[in-house]
Amino acid sequence: MSHELILTGGRVIDPSQSLDAVTEVGFAKGKVSGIGTNLKRDPQTKIQDVKGFIVTPGLIDLHTHVYWGGTSLGVDPDLYAKKSGVTTSVDTGSAGPGNFPGFARHVIAPSRSRIYAYLHISHAGIYGFSRDVHVGESEDMRLMDPRGAVKVAAEYPDEIIGIKVRVGRHASGDQGIAPLDVALDAAHEAGIPLMAHIDEPPPTYEDVLAKLRPGDVLTHAFRPFPNSPATAQGTIKPAVLAARKRGVLFDIGHGMGSFAFKTARAMLANGFEPDTISSDVHALCIDGPAHDLVTTMSKFLCLGMDLTAIIRSATETPARAIKRHDLGTLKVGAAGDASLIRIDDGDFDYVDVVGEHLAGQKRISAHGMVMRGEWWG
Repeated sequence: MSHELILTGGRVIDPSQSLDAVTEVGFAKGKVSGIGTNLKRDPQTKIQDVKGFIVTPGLIDLHTHVYWGGTSLGVDPDLYAKKSGVTTSVDTGSAGPGNFPGFARHVIAPSRSRIYAYLHISHAGIYGFSRDVHVGESEDMRLMDPRGAVKVAAEYPDEIIGIKVRVGRHASGDQGIAPLDVALDAAHEAGIPLMAHIDEPPPTYEDVLAKLRPGDVLTHAFRPFPNSPATAQGTIKPAVLAARKRGVLFDIGHGMGSFAFKTARAMLANGFEPDTISSDVHALCIDGPAHDLVTTMSKFLCLGMDLTAIIRSATETPARAIKRHDLGTLKVGAAGDASLIRIDDGDFDYVDVVGEHLAGQKRISAHGMVMRGEWWG
């Protein structure tokens, strides 16, 4: 096999292969072409020395808002990718059936980084969310568009990987859990998973979990009280354990209001790690408290979560959640995406959404990536 690019000298951590070793990774024709020591060099092979860094499968941020220019929440996906080492951003409901074609043409298609999307069940997606305007798009059932969602999902199968819905006091107001029922109906008809946002009750954490199917994702899973997954006594609510047992995935979705150290400590103390770690990056939290995916990963590292498990939660597991099994791995033949990270030592101040500060001595920082087999430093 002729390799067009070889990363050499780095510590390769690929949970999908139970691999943690100093070795080389080769790329050719947009794919992973080899992994091992002393890969064959040709005169035209580009060699990238990554000694001192960790090479992972391309990082996947399962919860982002990258409809830049189309919604007030959107951030530029390629600028975000370069900042955070994220090769795949999954947009979670920025666009709905009424405006997804614009998202696909003007943002997804020209982006250098990969973008997939959960299509919002609301006709216009998340249209009224800024520092000055907060309109819960699920408050008005007239905006629920299941027919349109099924139609648009069928028209964009390469971009749309699921249906998104937001429920809670802020997102659905007096409608409560009703928008979730509509979204589940559409997801079932389209044959794709669902991601459910939850904020303050109503509905309750338990009410939402009871309706989710295996493979569906509950985002903002480690949110603060009220609607925390942990009890006041520091135990895990039985409904949470039951949902995981039947295959519901628990995603962090940090954002500006949905991750608390207190909740995370309780969940981790009980052996309940998140399935996926994501940032919920958008215009209102990219400068804090979420910042980006690697900052969110760093918080879990400082809370004591194992590094390999953290990397799995941002590679292998989100790839499984979006049913893109050629991502999240460095197996030969997989998509040619890799991320370059480093564990920095020092004194770092982390803050959650309720203002609690965590003094950490470790930080995960991003230092480049390979996208479709090409080095992007």
